[in-house]
Amino acid sequence: MHNRQVRISAVNRVAMLVVMVVAAVACVSTASFAQDKPFEPTVGQPGKDVVWVPTPPALVDRMMELAKVTPQDYVMDLGSGDGRNIIAAAKRGATAVGVEYNPEMVKLSQRLAAEAGVGDKARFVEGDMFVADISKASVMALFLLPSNMLQLRDKFLNLRPGSRIVSNTFGIEGWTPDETSTVGGDCSAWCNALLWIVPAKVDGTWQMPQGALTLTQDYQMVSGTLGSMPIANGKLRGETLTFTAGGAEYTAKVAGNRMDGTMKSGAASTPWTATKN
Repeated sequence: MHNRQVRISAVNRVAMLVVMVVAAVACVSTASFAQDKPFEPTVGQPGKDVVWVPTPPALVDRMMELAKVTPQDYVMDLGSGDGRNIIAAAKRGATAVGVEYNPEMVKLSQRLAAEAGVGDKARFVEGDMFVADISKASVMALFLLPSNMLQLRDKFLNLRPGSRIVSNTFGIEGWTPDETSTVGGDCSAWCNALLWIVPAKVDGTWQMPQGALTLTQDYQMVSGTLGSMPIANGKLRGETLTFTAGGAEYTAKVAGNRMDGTMKSGAASTPWTATKN
C-alpha cells in the first residue's frame, strides 16, 4: 500500500511539472507574439501632455493648404503622434520634423514615413515638445490643447516673421487667427483649421519724414499715431504692415529696425521709410 502511494505521488509530481512547463512555454510564446506584433496606437491613449486623437486626413490636407506648405518650408509638429502631419508636409516636398515623447509612436511614424516613400524628408525625434528647438521652423502644424498652445505661445511669437502656425480646432489664447477654414463633406469631428502668421515686432516709435510714427502692437493688430494723426486699420501679416492715416494708405515691409514702403493718396504713390533706434 505504501509503495502504491509513493508511485501515485511521483506521477502527480510529474503531471504538475508537465503543466508548469506547458504554461511557461505558453507565456513565452505569448510574449514573443506581443513583441513581434507591430505597435498600434489607440484613440484616447494617454501621453505625457495630451491624449492621442488622430486628425482626419481631410483636415490634414486642409491644414497643409492653409499654411501653403512648399518644398522651401521647414515644417515641425510638436506631439506628432503617428506622424501624419509631418508625412503630409514631406509629401509636398518640405523638410519636416516631428517631436514625440512616446518612443513607440516615434518608431511607428518612422515606419509609416518609409512606407509613404518620404523617409528621407520626414524625420521623427523622441523628446519633450516644450523644450524642443523650433527656431528653424517656417511652419508649425499642430493638434494640441489650448493649455499647451498657451504654454508655447511666446516661442511661436519668436519665430521668424511670416512663419505660419496651423492648428486642428484649438486656438492660442489672446491671439486671433488670421484665417480659419472648415472641412465639409463626411467630416463630423475635428473639422476646423486655424492659421496664424507670425507678425514682425513693430511696437515703439519710428522716425519718418512726415514725423514720428508711434505704434502699439497687440499680436498682428496695430494702433497708434503718425505725427498728430491717429492711424486706423493697422495690421501686420508677417513682415507686411498696412494702415491708414490722414486719408492716405500706407504699406511697408518691416526688416528689423527699418521699414520701406509706399503711401497712396488718391492716384499718387510715394515711397517712404521709417527707422527705429
